[in-house]
Amino acid sequence: MAKSKVLVVGGTGYVGKRIVKACLAQGHTTYVLQRPEIGLDIDKLQMLLSFKEQGAHLVEGSYSDHQSLVDAVKLVDVVICTMSGVHFRSHNILMQLKLVEAIKEAGNIKRFLPSEFGMDPARMGDALEPGRVTFDEKMIVRKAIEEAKIPFTYICGCCFAGYFVGNLSQLCTLVPPKEKVNIYGNGNMKVAYMDEDDIATYTIKTIDDPRALDKTVYLRPPENILTQRQLIEKWENLRGRKLEKCSIPAKDFLASMKDMDYAGQVGVGHFYHVFYEGCLTNFEAGKDGEEASELYPEVEYTRMESYLKRYV
Repeated sequence: MAKSKVLVVGGTGYVGKRIVKACLAQGHTTYVLQRPEIGLDIDKLQMLLSFKEQGAHLVEGSYSDHQSLVDAVKLVDVVICTMSGVHFRSHNILMQLKLVEAIKEAGNIKRFLPSEFGMDPARMGDALEPGRVTFDEKMIVRKAIEEAKIPFTYICGCCFAGYFVGNLSQLCTLVPPKEKVNIYGNGNMKVAYMDEDDIATYTIKTIDDPRALDKTVYLRPPENILTQRQLIEKWENLRGRKLEKCSIPAKDFLASMKDMDYAGQVGVGHFYHVFYEGCLTNFEAGKDGEEASELYPEVEYTRMESYLKRYV
């Protein structure tokens, strides 16, 4: 079977650039949306040009120009959107509704993968304010996709290693603590972690797979399901020294929100659901879900001990 042609929207972003790389690596004809809104952002332009050098096609389109989106969509079989949904970078989830309208009008798309990649919003109906806005907006996009009868795959289920592993899951830093580490509750809640390059690899594996059609695919490879204490222990073994550990009760952790800005409050809420409630691992995939590591056992995903070595 011929490999699908793919349009990546948000290809210069944190996840998007990895999706483009994985698309090309797996032999897909790859288009990347080039939006005029990048203006004088030279870093984004140079990244787009580097994609072109690697074999990707650049196609112009803008959320403010519906026809340009329709024309871009008509070039491909699959659309993958990776627009940011985190408040400390940019929060553009609902802009995807314009993309849904373009896909609906084009009428040719065999699969749409909206911007997800984290907690499954369908399981976050009781999420805390203000962070629940992320899940509520993702569900609005899902509703639009399904009402338009657009074939889909939702990719969910893990913490990005760059934001949660190198820092031993500490808030407000991306590097490991030197002396003291905060533990959420007893630190024994199971969490799924994944290297962002592996997220992209698994994502592209799904796009021509009928088993993933109209399903949620969870990124929870068994050897990367760890407690926070297990993650810290791996770091301590690499460094050959112990860290002082400070356990934070749930009520104290939530109370810390009152002195934070909006983005900080959103982050605390999301951390709470992951590390105190276990929202990434406290359920089975069920009939509407699949486990990526079971669908694609051939993927040699990065183990977190190996990932941590880059910080030593």
